[in-house]
Amino acid sequence: MTTASPTSTALTLSQTTTVITPEGSREEEEQLAIETPYSIALNDETIGSSMVLPIGLEEFGAGFLFGQGYIKRPEEIREILVCPEGRIAVYADVDHEKPKEVIITSGCGGTGRISKEMLEGAFDPLQECTITFAEIAEFIRQSLQASPLGPQTHCVHGCGLWQDGRLQVFFEDVGRHNAVDKVLGAILLRRASARSAIYTTGRLTSDMVLKCARIGIPIIMSRTAPSTLGLAIARRAGATLVAYARPNRLNVFNCPERIVC
Repeated sequence: MTTASPTSTALTLSQTTTVITPEGSREEEEQLAIETPYSIALNDETIGSSMVLPIGLEEFGAGFLFGQGYIKRPEEIREILVCPEGRIAVYADVDHEKPKEVIITSGCGGTGRISKEMLEGAFDPLQECTITFAEIAEFIRQSLQASPLGPQTHCVHGCGLWQDGRLQVFFEDVGRHNAVDKVLGAILLRRASARSAIYTTGRLTSDMVLKCARIGIPIIMSRTAPSTLGLAIARRAGATLVAYARPNRLNVFNCPERIVC
């Protein structure tokens, strides 16, 4: 398997704004997150498009296709090419002659879709692991400090993966689904393992939880809230579901036994 991508890409753009207060007005410079359209192709057939932050694009292409049911295992992926004109070309040993039936979810940015077959049927066993409360605190701190884009732009979601006492991978994007897809893509590209905990700044709706559980992640955490269907899927899969995660407190909605003191 090989990957190729641009070596350097700008992620922010400076913009002059006018700040108006009761005391008057002044000009200030703000940093805007760059949002770029990319199409995703599987074996030269375009599957879909999305607006993304232009980083982690190999991972995004793999994770996007996993979420829509086209790719299931790392060994299926042969090559990923990121083209400068806005195309992610994935070559994989899969059969995709019939269009996949997808469900439109609560997501935005073009990736709020999941394969219907992902939602149905039994779950494979999760890749078991535990995490300590102290590790979770460090995981959250490192994730929130992993990139300056958050405080610079106030326009991105982050998602990280913690395994063996350290932050394995971290990605950001303008869409919460995109950031999660990039982490899942890193697992598919064997740059990380599903035997880990995942943390996202986005809410845990059905498709977010479903994709994490289907790839085998046992501990799913968020800075914000879950939905009822997100919780139901976590219960079906036997996944630990953590919401409102902070370094000094957690709300564990399902399977708290994976979190140890």
